[in-house]
Amino acid sequence: MGRGAAVISRVMSDSTQTKRDRVFLVVVDDSPERSIALRYAALRARNSGGRIALLRVVEPVGLVEWAGVGVMMQEERRQEAESMLSGLAAEVQEITGGMPILLIREGDPRDQLLALLDEDPRISILVLASAAGSGGPGPLISALVSRHGARLRVPLTIVPGTLEDAELERIT
Repeated sequence: MGRGAAVISRVMSDSTQTKRDRVFLVVVDDSPERSIALRYAALRARNSGGRIALLRVVEPVGLVEWAGVGVMMQEERRQEAESMLSGLAAEVQEITGGMPILLIREGDPRDQLLALLDEDPRISILVLASAAGSGGPGPLISALVSRHGARLRVPLTIVPGTLEDAELERIT
Protein backbone atom coordinates (compact mmCIF):
# COMPACT_ATOMS: atom_id res chain seq x y z
CA MET A 1 0.00 0.00 0.00
CA GLY A 2 1.38 3.42 -0.98
CA ARG A 3 1.93 6.26 1.47
CA GLY A 4 -1.20 8.15 0.25
CA ALA A 5 -3.40 5.06 0.64
CA ALA A 6 -2.10 4.53 4.19
CA VAL A 7 -3.00 8.12 5.13
CA ILE A 8 -6.50 7.80 3.63
CA SER A 9 -6.99 4.47 5.40
CA ARG A 10 -5.93 6.01 8.73
CA VAL A 11 -8.24 9.02 8.28
CA MET A 12 -11.18 6.75 7.43
CA SER A 13 -10.35 4.58 10.45
CA ASP A 14 -10.20 7.65 12.72
CA SER A 15 -13.58 8.82 11.36
CA THR A 16 -15.13 5.41 12.02
CA GLN A 17 -13.66 5.41 15.53
CA THR A 18 -15.06 8.89 16.20
CA LYS A 19 -18.56 7.76 15.21
CA ARG A 20 -18.26 4.64 17.35
CA ASP A 21 -17.12 6.81 20.28
CA ARG A 22 -20.19 9.07 20.05
CA VAL A 23 -22.21 8.43 23.22
CA PHE A 24 -25.80 9.64 23.55
CA LEU A 25 -26.78 10.10 27.21
CA VAL A 26 -30.42 9.62 28.20
CA VAL A 27 -31.64 10.47 31.70
CA VAL A 28 -33.88 7.69 32.94
CA ASP A 29 -36.55 9.29 35.07
CA ASP A 30 -40.20 8.41 35.62
CA SER A 31 -41.61 10.86 33.08
CA PRO A 32 -43.74 9.61 30.19
CA GLU A 33 -41.50 11.41 27.67
CA ARG A 34 -38.46 9.39 28.76
CA SER A 35 -39.41 6.66 26.27
CA ILE A 36 -39.37 9.20 23.43
CA ALA A 37 -35.90 10.46 24.36
CA LEU A 38 -34.67 6.87 24.66
CA ARG A 39 -36.04 5.81 21.29
CA TYR A 40 -34.71 8.93 19.55
CA ALA A 41 -31.23 8.42 21.05
CA ALA A 42 -31.21 4.71 20.20
CA LEU A 43 -32.23 5.37 16.60
CA ARG A 44 -29.58 8.09 16.27
CA ALA A 45 -26.95 5.79 17.75
CA ARG A 46 -27.95 2.97 15.41
CA ASN A 47 -27.89 5.21 12.36
CA SER A 48 -24.60 6.92 13.23
CA GLY A 49 -22.68 4.02 14.74
CA GLY A 50 -22.82 5.56 18.22
CA ARG A 51 -23.62 4.17 21.62
CA ILE A 52 -26.18 4.86 24.37
CA ALA A 53 -25.57 5.64 28.04
CA LEU A 54 -28.49 5.46 30.47
CA LEU A 55 -28.37 7.48 33.70
CA ARG A 56 -30.71 6.75 36.58
CA VAL A 57 -30.38 9.00 39.62
CA VAL A 58 -31.65 7.58 42.88
CA GLU A 59 -32.69 10.28 45.30
CA PRO A 60 -31.37 9.75 48.82
CA VAL A 61 -33.63 8.43 51.53
CA GLY A 62 -34.83 11.14 53.89
CA LEU A 63 -34.35 10.98 57.61
CA VAL A 64 -35.50 7.73 59.19
CA GLU A 65 -35.44 6.82 62.85
CA TRP A 66 -33.36 3.68 62.45
CA ALA A 67 -30.21 3.63 60.35
CA GLY A 68 -30.82 0.03 59.28
CA VAL A 69 -34.18 0.96 57.79
CA GLY A 70 -32.58 3.78 55.80
CA VAL A 71 -29.91 1.43 54.44
CA MET A 72 -32.57 -1.11 53.44
CA MET A 73 -34.67 1.58 51.74
CA GLN A 74 -31.64 2.88 49.82
CA GLU A 75 -30.68 -0.64 48.73
CA GLU A 76 -34.25 -1.23 47.58
CA ARG A 77 -34.15 1.96 45.48
CA ARG A 78 -30.84 0.90 43.94
CA GLN A 79 -32.24 -2.54 43.07
CA GLU A 80 -35.28 -0.88 41.46
CA ALA A 81 -32.93 1.34 39.43
CA GLU A 82 -30.87 -1.68 38.32
CA SER A 83 -34.01 -3.54 37.31
CA MET A 84 -35.34 -0.55 35.35
CA LEU A 85 -32.02 -0.02 33.56
CA SER A 86 -31.78 -3.72 32.76
CA GLY A 87 -35.17 -3.64 31.05
CA LEU A 88 -34.30 -0.48 29.11
CA ALA A 89 -30.91 -1.95 28.15
CA ALA A 90 -32.70 -4.82 26.42
CA GLU A 91 -34.81 -2.30 24.51
CA VAL A 92 -31.70 -0.34 23.47
CA GLN A 93 -29.89 -3.51 22.43
CA GLU A 94 -32.84 -4.51 20.26
CA ILE A 95 -32.69 -1.18 18.41
CA THR A 96 -28.93 -0.61 18.26
CA GLY A 97 -27.49 -4.10 18.43
CA GLY A 98 -25.23 -3.05 21.31
CA MET A 99 -25.47 -2.87 25.07
CA PRO A 100 -25.71 0.61 26.58
CA ILE A 101 -23.52 2.01 29.32
CA LEU A 102 -25.55 1.80 32.56
CA LEU A 103 -25.01 4.48 35.19
CA ILE A 104 -26.62 4.78 38.62
CA ARG A 105 -25.88 7.75 40.84
CA GLU A 106 -27.33 9.01 44.10
CA GLY A 107 -28.41 12.57 44.83
CA ASP A 108 -30.24 15.40 43.13
CA PRO A 109 -30.90 14.48 39.47
CA ARG A 110 -29.80 17.84 38.05
CA ASP A 111 -26.64 17.99 40.14
CA GLN A 112 -25.72 14.39 39.37
CA LEU A 113 -26.29 14.90 35.64
CA LEU A 114 -24.07 17.98 35.57
CA ALA A 115 -21.39 16.19 37.61
CA LEU A 116 -21.47 13.20 35.25
CA LEU A 117 -21.11 15.45 32.21
CA ASP A 118 -18.08 17.07 33.85
CA GLU A 119 -16.52 13.74 34.82
CA ASP A 120 -17.17 11.44 31.85
CA PRO A 121 -15.47 12.46 28.59
CA ARG A 122 -17.18 9.61 26.69
CA ILE A 123 -20.51 11.45 26.65
CA SER A 124 -20.99 13.41 23.43
CA ILE A 125 -24.66 14.39 23.38
CA LEU A 126 -27.37 14.74 26.03
CA VAL A 127 -30.83 13.73 24.81
CA LEU A 128 -33.96 14.80 26.70
CA ALA A 129 -37.60 14.96 25.63
CA SER A 130 -39.85 17.86 26.50
CA ALA A 131 -43.10 17.32 28.33
CA ALA A 132 -46.05 16.87 26.02
CA GLY A 133 -48.43 19.07 28.02
CA SER A 134 -48.69 22.83 28.22
CA GLY A 135 -46.96 23.05 31.60
CA GLY A 136 -43.51 23.75 30.16
CA PRO A 137 -40.70 21.52 28.97
CA GLY A 138 -40.04 19.88 32.34
CA PRO A 139 -37.89 20.84 35.33
CA LEU A 140 -34.62 19.35 34.08
CA ILE A 141 -34.80 21.00 30.67
CA SER A 142 -35.86 24.30 32.24
CA ALA A 143 -32.86 24.25 34.58
CA LEU A 144 -30.41 23.28 31.84
CA VAL A 145 -31.48 25.92 29.34
CA SER A 146 -31.57 28.71 31.90
CA ARG A 147 -29.54 28.73 35.12
CA HIS A 148 -27.21 25.82 34.32
CA GLY A 149 -26.83 26.07 30.55
CA ALA A 150 -23.29 27.44 30.78
CA ARG A 151 -22.21 24.29 32.63
CA LEU A 152 -23.09 21.96 29.74
CA ARG A 153 -19.99 20.75 27.89
CA VAL A 154 -21.95 18.73 25.32
CA PRO A 155 -24.80 19.59 22.96
CA LEU A 156 -28.31 19.20 24.36
CA THR A 157 -30.89 17.67 22.04
CA ILE A 158 -34.49 18.33 23.10
CA VAL A 159 -36.93 15.99 21.41
CA PRO A 160 -40.60 17.05 21.33
CA GLY A 161 -42.49 14.80 23.71
CA THR A 162 -45.36 14.43 21.24
CA LEU A 163 -43.45 12.61 18.47
CA GLU A 164 -44.70 9.22 17.34
CA ASP A 165 -42.46 6.29 16.36
CA ALA A 166 -42.86 6.93 12.62
CA GLU A 167 -41.76 10.55 13.09
CA LEU A 168 -38.78 9.46 15.17
CA GLU A 169 -37.74 7.00 12.46
CA ARG A 170 -38.03 9.72 9.83
CA ILE A 171 -35.95 12.35 11.62
CA THR A 172 -33.18 10.09 12.83
